[in-house]
Amino acid sequence: MLAKDFDYNLPSELIAQTPTNPRDSSRLMVVDRKTQTIEHRHFYDIIDFFKKGDLIVWNNSKVFKARLFGKLTTIDDQELFEHKKLIEIFLIRPMENEGVWKVLAKPGKHVEPGMRVRFAPDFYCDVVVKEPTGEILVQFVDSEEQVREKANKYGHIPVPPYIKDEPHELESYQTVYAKYEGSVAAPTAGFHFTPELIQKLRDKGVEFAEITLHVGLGTFLPVKSERVEDHTMHSEWVELDEENAEKINLAKEEGRRVIAIGTTTVRTLEGVAGLNNKIDRDNVEINGNSYTFLVRAYKGDINIFIKPGFEFKVVDAMITNFHLPKSTLLMLVSSFACDTQFMLESYQKAVEEKYRFYSFGDAMLIK
Repeated sequence: MLAKDFDYNLPSELIAQTPTNPRDSSRLMVVDRKTQTIEHRHFYDIIDFFKKGDLIVWNNSKVFKARLFGKLTTIDDQELFEHKKLIEIFLIRPMENEGVWKVLAKPGKHVEPGMRVRFAPDFYCDVVVKEPTGEILVQFVDSEEQVREKANKYGHIPVPPYIKDEPHELESYQTVYAKYEGSVAAPTAGFHFTPELIQKLRDKGVEFAEITLHVGLGTFLPVKSERVEDHTMHSEWVELDEENAEKINLAKEEGRRVIAIGTTTVRTLEGVAGLNNKIDRDNVEINGNSYTFLVRAYKGDINIFIKPGFEFKVVDAMITNFHLPKSTLLMLVSSFACDTQFMLESYQKAVEEKYRFYSFGDAMLIK
């Protein structure tokens, strides 16, 4: 399988620069993978495609201001005059050791172990290790929670590079149901939901469950290898608690649909189900009925690369945005659609119909 098989041409003017307002007025392409047909609607019409008992699962991760700019100094805070330019430090994820974070630096060539990057009088990190991959380990004196708190005070919203202007408010790069802080990029498929739309779905009898996947940069790294199979995916931290695992298992046992909001939710559900397959499944009793758990409560790293040929065990339908050419996300939705060529034809139709693409763009329902 070649990366070039997932390429398509996108005019730059179709890359959305700002969110749609109101959010649920964005356009919606409805893709039927069984009949290979396409329907053009608006996101507020999504109610028409749900029925009582459907279970929507979304990612409740919350974005923080992970992009920081600081001065390069020595450990004793003597400014390095040969490096007057501000250094950008992009926080990727905290490590196991207290205060240690994995980051990216720009320009990275100036940053070496033994240096300090100071962002504010009360906020700095020391460079510990520079890895061959370009990633860097830094040490903060602050706890993980304090680092995020200060990053939100001094940092910048980590919008993708194709967004030219940083939004004024973090809430505009956040889902309305965001709860647990930890993502350095938003789970953007959920942008289209409004509190009013969610209530209409509840009134129709649609049920809800949630997972947490803190989005890292690995999701968006381009596939540089010619062969898709040679691409290395980065691990992502996820959590599925017992209450939500029970909701998902019950829906699957009763033949009700599980609809994932976004590729992050798909990766979490299918990744946890894949872990569960490696151990004996438990038969449990709920309200007098016997069930077999498909997923279990889990907290930790997931490393899953979903590409054509993948067997989906949990997800019956998904809502997603339009993804970059040759990306692992486009490979995932092509896999779910069961036909790469059909998915690329759907993207071509989206270009012809002038849909808005990427993070702030329009939505696709694949059912």
